[in-house]
Amino acid sequence: MTEVTHLTDESRFVINLDGAQAVLAYELYDNSCNFNNTYVPPELRGKGLAEKLVRHGLKWAKTQQLEVEASCWYVQKFLKTS
Repeated sequence: MTEVTHLTDESRFVINLDGAQAVLAYELYDNSCNFNNTYVPPELRGKGLAEKLVRHGLKWAKTQQLEVEASCWYVQKFLKTS
């Protein structure tokens, strides 16, 4: 099972798998969070890792009562459907 790790000092959520790392990066402001980049290395693509990172990040932002913004096109897709 893939585990999402929150690296608060680096403002990112990561999944480490098979020696590679998938990343969801964000910027934190007073009461909002901007998810600005999602990256999955080519060798890890097609496993649903980006979606898992985004859902985890959005859930975290909700528990923190943050207003969510997304300059990342991939994260924007989740905001339109929620």
